[in-house]
Amino acid sequence: MRIGVLGTGNMADALATHWTRAGHEVAIGGRDAHRAERLAARIGGGAKAVGLREAAEFGEVVLAALPFGAGAVVAQELRESLAGRVLLDCSNPVGPGFRLLTEGGPSAAQRLAAAAPGAHVVKAFNLCHEDVWRMRPPVFDGRPLAVPVCGDDEAAVVRVHELVRHVGCEPLAGGGLERAGLLEATAALFIALWVGEGADAQAIAPPLAYAAGPTGRALDG
Repeated sequence: MRIGVLGTGNMADALATHWTRAGHEVAIGGRDAHRAERLAARIGGGAKAVGLREAAEFGEVVLAALPFGAGAVVAQELRESLAGRVLLDCSNPVGPGFRLLTEGGPSAAQRLAAAAPGAHVVKAFNLCHEDVWRMRPPVFDGRPLAVPVCGDDEAAVVRVHELVRHVGCEPLAGGGLERAGLLEATAALFIALWVGEGADAQAIAPPLAYAAGPTGRALDG
């Protein structure tokens, strides 16, 4: 699969490294040509450095590894080049005080979709620190990390599921793109618990056998 990457930061590095090792063709796009060249050289495996537009036109899947706010600006600039592509959003709109910057408005993923209406936007890879994505593979207590995936286009979601597996994780069907905001809110909550409180965020979810209550009955509203 051809994968274009918009951005030269840590998430671009972590995910593109896995995908290159899995045999995908990767083009790293950035406004700073030197940073793109350094990242492509570090990833190796035939990864090449290009401009942002060239990365968008190269990829069957295009990873938007960009900060919240910048993503929609870049997507709008490249909207014609992104038409028909799978646009994969891994951003977290989290600001000071672990505040969700979307403030009840459209999610970061929905803003990308509005900026590039011809693209098939999918949300994934936003719930973990980039160093987790660098693991080979991200497995904890013998269990591969699960990655929720939200998107409206079935074929686009299938492609992203493949890329999740090539990171060594298990994809989870997260629903349509309207649920991407739930993933972003979950990230804000988890970051606040992990970083702000030093709490074990995993402890808030019971084992699957107890998801409907100890007796198996659905929980009352």
